[in-house]
Amino acid sequence: MFELIFLGTSASAPSVHRGLTSQVVSYRHQRFLIDCGEGTQRQILRSGIGFRRLNRILITHGHLDHILGLAGLLSTFARWEAIDDLEIWAGEWATERIKDLLFGVVLRGARPPMKIQMKPIETGILLEENGMRLSAFPVSHRGPGCFGFVFEELPHRPFLPDRADELGIPAGPVRGDLVRGQSVTLSDGRVVTPEEVLGPPRRGTRLVHVGDCGRVDNIVEACHEADGLVIEATYLESETDLARKFGHLTARQAAELAQQAKVGHLYLTHISRRYRVKEVFEEANAIFPHVTVVRDFDQFTIRRRE
Repeated sequence: MFELIFLGTSASAPSVHRGLTSQVVSYRHQRFLIDCGEGTQRQILRSGIGFRRLNRILITHGHLDHILGLAGLLSTFARWEAIDDLEIWAGEWATERIKDLLFGVVLRGARPPMKIQMKPIETGILLEENGMRLSAFPVSHRGPGCFGFVFEELPHRPFLPDRADELGIPAGPVRGDLVRGQSVTLSDGRVVTPEEVLGPPRRGTRLVHVGDCGRVDNIVEACHEADGLVIEATYLESETDLARKFGHLTARQAAELAQQAKVGHLYLTHISRRYRVKEVFEEANAIFPHVTVVRDFDQFTIRRRE
């Protein structure tokens, strides 16, 4: 399962009640900050999640409302010595802007307070470790190098305790070895293989995150059967022309994507100040019933659907 907390949920500019875009996805001991709008460091403090282990930042694209908070965050990291190294994953255009911001403005020739790695995002698998895979896929928005992210637990074979009992396998480390794929020898000399006590492979939890997005027809496959889908809903259908002009989605479009891709739950963010939450919810809910219009500091647990 994945833990998800929204730090900022406003579109383009902050409002009284919403900060600029930023989310944290957690899996076991790993944490990923997705986007870093202006004021993100304060939102982290207010949320209570702290700065430690927040050393991987994924940038959906290079627009300023998604990257300006990196300057303040780097300054805070330097002052509090919260981390030893920082990875910033971004497309080529976003990387150029981030380098200008951090090395040209914040540091201005000074030595970075920690090791900073700028890691390029390309379509496909970004990393795979500790039972989790992180992948990126292209998204259509204004400008090049816009990406969405897929977080998914690797498939696993569940341990069958009833079958283990039938075979007389004692509780304890022996069963743990079988779960890890190792054959074991019992006290009576019998050899038991993992195949005898493991069920068929089961897929893990799948969480998809999409930042700013101007069309959905080309991301249906990437979102297919996600247990949770985070995506923008900047406009309502009454202003479709504006959405198309600025490369954004309406709540209806996001809901239609969720319906077509057969996702478990839809989380709408990047909300414009021009709309009430109720309006956004009602437009999406009329198409797709499992929807939440998120607010700053909302937290969710994303689990695999049975």
